[in-house]
Amino acid sequence: MPKYEVCVDSLAGVRIAREAGADRIELCAELSVGGLTPSGGLLESALEIAQDMLVHVLIRPRSGDFVYDADEIAIMQKDIATARTAGAAAVVTGALTVDGAIDKALTKELVAGGPATFHRAFDHTRDASEALADLIELGIERVLTSGQQPTALDGADLIAQLHRQAAGHITILAGGGITEHNAAEVLERTGVSELHFSASEQNTRAPRFGNPRIRLGGVPSGADDEVRATSARRVKAIMAIR
Repeated sequence: MPKYEVCVDSLAGVRIAREAGADRIELCAELSVGGLTPSGGLLESALEIAQDMLVHVLIRPRSGDFVYDADEIAIMQKDIATARTAGAAAVVTGALTVDGAIDKALTKELVAGGPATFHRAFDHTRDASEALADLIELGIERVLTSGQQPTALDGADLIAQLHRQAAGHITILAGGGITEHNAAEVLERTGVSELHFSASEQNTRAPRFGNPRIRLGGVPSGADDEVRATSARRVKAIMAIR
């Protein structure tokens, strides 16, 4: 029977995942940029709501690439300590070298305190097979990947190859564009037993005053009264595929 990990960035998402019977959540902030480290308040509240559902915490100090400087590394170390002390079952992190390989030294340091997943920084590596071998050597529990393609369905062939290479030494967690319409095909084509998805949909907030000329950060990103949120309907539809 497949295991399901729901990626959420809100307490409402935690509740939806728990009520649907998800195996675990990946807790983050700002899914709109691929996810960032959640705040301490979100983490504490999420752990309370999750009850016996496993909570894995994303550790990513900023959006952009996965090559980090000394200040960013120090922040990641503190965030990892906070997550583990709070009771997170695992952390989800990743770091690369400038030439697209796993930063083995930094990754080893970041995951030294307990269970860890290597996130989709993996999909930016120059050689997926070599990268997977490095993660196995480091003792990482699982790696999240779309098979270095925009979606897991697009990358199904590589995911299947990685699953065979893993040979039980590391879990391949397929993620990226997983929907109720393709989850069964991804499972069948890849042979993996775990799926990662956000199952979100666009929600339009009730009308409120705002300035349509302003976009925080200076980058147009859609109307401020529109947000994406975890969909209970979509989570249940994906998890019905067993």
